[in-house]
Amino acid sequence: MNDMSPRKPMAATLRRPRDLADAGLVAESAIPALEEVAVRYAVAVTPAVAALIDRDDPGDPIARQFVPDIRELATTADELADPIGDGAHEVTPGLIHRYPDRVLLKFVSTCAVYCRFCFRRETVGQGEGMSPEALAAALDYIRAHPAIFEVVVSGGDPLVASPRRLAALVQALAAIPHVELVRFHTRVPVVAPERITAELAAALKADGVTTWVAIHANHPRELAAEARVALAKLADAGIPLVSQSVLLRGVNDDPETLAALMRAFLAARVKPYYLHHADLAPGTAHFRTTIEEGQALMKALRGRISGLAQPTYVLDIPGGHGKVPVGPAYRDGVAIEDYQGRRHIYAPGK
Repeated sequence: MNDMSPRKPMAATLRRPRDLADAGLVAESAIPALEEVAVRYAVAVTPAVAALIDRDDPGDPIARQFVPDIRELATTADELADPIGDGAHEVTPGLIHRYPDRVLLKFVSTCAVYCRFCFRRETVGQGEGMSPEALAAALDYIRAHPAIFEVVVSGGDPLVASPRRLAALVQALAAIPHVELVRFHTRVPVVAPERITAELAAALKADGVTTWVAIHANHPRELAAEARVALAKLADAGIPLVSQSVLLRGVNDDPETLAALMRAFLAARVKPYYLHHADLAPGTAHFRTTIEEGQALMKALRGRISGLAQPTYVLDIPGGHGKVPVGPAYRDGVAIEDYQGRRHIYAPGK
């Protein structure tokens, strides 16, 4: 019988295949193969995540995202170490300037958990992130480019940093007159909700700049009670929240799960924002759908959930060419296709 109730959280983050086996998340016989995976790609399953996993379900969508899989060692010919082309736009170490009005700052290189489909999996989990010298150089670059309106803080996961470090960063950015928006991308409220304290929420804000936080979750079960409490702390502090999710085979590649996820975001005061097509990261072929499958899912969502709950389906073009919407087309000449696939003529003035 499957027990879907949350389990009592464990005391420590699981970082080795041996730890995963002891927690009942992998078979003893899988340990040698998974040790090969762990040598190449970082592993971390927090107590909050471990508590959500149904050990009786071999295809559990939470486990699939975080528990290593031997298939990660198989790299296909089209996969890339830097699938979205960060390196092509790195202007100082850790600072990516891909779009004219915004930059991405890789503030840290570690995460609370390591997603098995991560597009930065070749670099995350190594080192402590930006050195003081690298951060100073990045801030100097931002000061010298007045077109920069927004700084996206990523990594790694920036909310693994201490409130002190986060506050210093936000205050430094707020002191730059042309920077008006700071956006943090994070999984921490979902996978390590105990880290979201009043002190951390306060650290994300400063006079002179508006802070937004993008929350990464891919399955509605991730938005458990503890995660909703953490998200409420951010929302109650006056920080707007948006979502980002990745379309993943075996996790959320059906309209019912995607609809439930988007509704769960809205109920937690998180506005659905992006649904990413899975990137061509090494060892992730078993996660990827086709774009056509994603478009069909987006069409199915249109009639199931409100406009507030609709994310934009996007592809990060390999090679560093940026994100583009790849949602379904509803207009073909003068014919418009509705969410049920029925076609209607729209030709005013003819």
